[in-house]
Amino acid sequence: MQLIGTGTKVWLLSSAILFACPAFIANAYAARHITHSASANHVHNASAHAKAVSGTKPVRVASGNHHSAHAFGISCVPFARQVSGIQVAGNAWQWWYNASGQYARGDRPEAGSVLNFRANGRMRLGHVAVVTRVVNSREVIVDHANWQSGGTVSRGMAVVDVSEANNWSAVRVELGHQGTFGSVYPTYGFIYNRPETGAVMASVSRPAPQPAMNPVPSDLRPAAERPWQTVEEVAESPATPRKVIDLRINSSIVH
Repeated sequence: MQLIGTGTKVWLLSSAILFACPAFIANAYAARHITHSASANHVHNASAHAKAVSGTKPVRVASGNHHSAHAFGISCVPFARQVSGIQVAGNAWQWWYNASGQYARGDRPEAGSVLNFRANGRMRLGHVAVVTRVVNSREVIVDHANWQSGGTVSRGMAVVDVSEANNWSAVRVELGHQGTFGSVYPTYGFIYNRPETGAVMASVSRPAPQPAMNPVPSDLRPAAERPWQTVEEVAESPATPRKVIDLRINSSIVH
């Protein structure tokens, strides 16, 4: 048997190592890629799990000049249900009629009641706000959600009745600045967290004077519900006497 020389052995060993390196490198890269992918997938799943638990993204809670915090975004209807305990089906503009036969309603503000806004051109789904305190017959303090964009929860906000009859059919809501109120919004009234007895709670006292406020940006009530506008009367000049036409037959005219 012929023996392989030392030089030949070295050449064969070098060739084997050369051909084995790409496979070794590829396997090492694949193992590293799998480990990285598994780690990334774990982070992604953890993030997805956190989102699933929270249910929504965190947003800032704005409360005018009172206090601020952080909470999860929420619309006005589920917020009102959660805070007031009043469980009415439908969108906010449907609450007043859907509460009929289930909850008492009226135009007298009470703590714990829900102030129900009607739908209008700017707020087509209506709105609901929970009354936390009654200041007087013209002013209440409310907590509500999504009055501002992004599911923001606003707490301790003043709402003033600007209706002529003081029956809370039209209100203005405090903005983020001290003593500044927004447009006039039409409302239905208040829904109370107690069974309906068949009678609507109505105010019997005389209308309180309307408070002095900043000018109204816009009035969102239907035109028929807005207060009458005073029109300056202009004296008209007497009408010019009309010329009397003689309808008698003129005999001098030849036909």
